[in-house]
Amino acid sequence: MTLAVVTGGESGIGAACAIRLAKGGADVVITYHDDRKAAEGVIGEVEAAGCSGLAVQCDVSDERGVIRLFDEAAQLGTAQWLVNSAGLNMSGKSVAELDTKQFDQVIATDLRGPFLTSRELVRRLGGRPGRIVNISSIHEFAPRAGGADYDAAKGGLSQLTRTLALELAPQGISVNSVAPGMILAPMNEKAMNDPDELRRREKCIPWGRAGKPEEVAELVAYLLSPEADYITGASIVIDGGLSLTIAQGA
Repeated sequence: MTLAVVTGGESGIGAACAIRLAKGGADVVITYHDDRKAAEGVIGEVEAAGCSGLAVQCDVSDERGVIRLFDEAAQLGTAQWLVNSAGLNMSGKSVAELDTKQFDQVIATDLRGPFLTSRELVRRLGGRPGRIVNISSIHEFAPRAGGADYDAAKGGLSQLTRTLALELAPQGISVNSVAPGMILAPMNEKAMNDPDELRRREKCIPWGRAGKPEEVAELVAYLLSPEADYITGASIVIDGGLSLTIAQGA
């Protein structure tokens, strides 16, 4: 039985990935930051799919916390798959107004976190093959005013993905990232709760609608599957064509 670790698995894309992987036959360990009830709900769905599940409270930016995460995951075996989904959104503040603590916090969660978890997975595998999928964003290459913290983290995550892919290919560990556009997940809570805001933002998407966490999870599941064996170092966009509009008006 394959064991997957999914960070940020209590909600949004992370939760959808955990449930989808369990439906595909994988045991799943998820991390959560503070919403244990939501995490237990996801584990309930994992177990309903006939697989083993475990929820571990973890701040992925904390080195000791990440080591403890993999220690606890070892109850179910050695993790072979890692999905780095835990993340914080942008501050919305210009660089001139952005305080250092806020910038550091986003970098620590969105970039340092995947570094720590990926490093620990590789160490635990001890030379055996595996797979890593990082949940990035189209903002790894498409910046937004007010997003210096988030955009920098995701840009760094893109290069971390490529570097890991290069280093780990001889070991048989593929490393890819998924770059979603607008997804109806907690990071887009305002649009989820305000129909007018949702319609306004969907007008910018060529496909005409926002994406669903389950659609991202299907792509992640593919990248973890044997059929994706020849893919590594890739960042695959899933955004309904939103990033194609970057040059409009140029």
